[in-house]
Amino acid sequence: MNNLIYWPTRLDTTHSEASRIAMVSTFAPQAAGDLNFLKKLNRSSILATVRRYPGATRADIASRTQLTKATVGGVVQALLERGWLREGELQPRGGGRPGRALYLDDSHHVLLGADIGVRGLRVVACTLGGEVLLQRYVTEPPTTPEATAVRLAAMLRTLRDDPTIAGRHCLGLGVTVPGPVSPVDPILRLAPNLGWVDVAFLDVLREHLTDLDGIWLLDNEANAAAFGEFYFHDGIPPESIVYISAASGIGSGLVTGDNFPLVPRGGQGLVGEIGHTIVQPGGLYCHCGNRGCAETLVSGWAIRAALGIADDENLEAAIVARGNDAEVDVTLRRAGEALGILMLNLHHTLNPATLVLGGSLMRLGERLIEPALSYFEAHQNDLLRGTQRVPVKVIHDSTFTAARGAAAQVMAKAALEA
Repeated sequence: MNNLIYWPTRLDTTHSEASRIAMVSTFAPQAAGDLNFLKKLNRSSILATVRRYPGATRADIASRTQLTKATVGGVVQALLERGWLREGELQPRGGGRPGRALYLDDSHHVLLGADIGVRGLRVVACTLGGEVLLQRYVTEPPTTPEATAVRLAAMLRTLRDDPTIAGRHCLGLGVTVPGPVSPVDPILRLAPNLGWVDVAFLDVLREHLTDLDGIWLLDNEANAAAFGEFYFHDGIPPESIVYISAASGIGSGLVTGDNFPLVPRGGQGLVGEIGHTIVQPGGLYCHCGNRGCAETLVSGWAIRAALGIADDENLEAAIVARGNDAEVDVTLRRAGEALGILMLNLHHTLNPATLVLGGSLMRLGERLIEPALSYFEAHQNDLLRGTQRVPVKVIHDSTFTAARGAAAQVMAKAALEA
């Protein structure tokens, strides 16, 4: 079973419904004439429309998706019966028959997301609309995959037994890891800050959660965070989003598309591994074994090493305790400028419509964030000599962003299989 998500690209709504079958990227290969897959795409498109336009009627959906009213009516009825949608008030139409407003039904299902971080484990339970119903965080760093699976399974069982969600139908579980995941199989290739190599973590976790049905997914944490920012975006999301995760390590994820978000992964799953791009040839050794990686300048472990902060100390508290120490200022400014360089490099190589900064380092505040934003602002238009600005969103507390993004991936996958 392939537990990774492969998404079709945007459908051309000017084509007939029959022609949509062939308009699928190589990320989701399907045989031509696969009417069952066509139904899945229609269902996913209708759910995406309701998510982005709450209160839309069947006629509104037909107009926006270019699907026939009969198709929309049939899909909507099935989704109402399965508890994915609910009807609301009558919406008047000029000269026409009023239609019922449609909304995601957030009362029947639950999506589970889990994030294996370098310094702790996080789990969330979300509604179909992305509202977090429950969240839990354990700050003890992961050790071995087996021990981590035991702890994570216990956290998820406690979450599922909570009365808040105990009566809901679980659509599945998404798990994120701090390293590249194979684009072919759900295998963590390398987590240099954990020392894990080629770990089929879902297989290890299943042994301790045998009763958890539904979709199971494994992905890199930055990819999942980017996906959640895109998929659960209020209203129409930007054309593309790059999420930069600056924490113990540093990585990024790119999401683009329309009703069917696409996460480029690369031939070996290395798309977005910006922490291991070289910024100082011959520089300090990185945990990956190379020298001069970006992580040697901007990462939790690099800042700790530069300031002599022990691994078992809280980084934020240790820095606050040192006040306006000049060494702290220099270290954070240097790390911030390195982060700004990475932002600029992503701007020039991927050119996203929006950049999002997240990760635990954002809690270090303006001494790190301001140099990054200033560098990016000063140089983002050097190439084009223009005035257009790429918006940058800063998430100051992204403790559960990756876990919520993993839940979003479950939702998107389930929408194709509902």
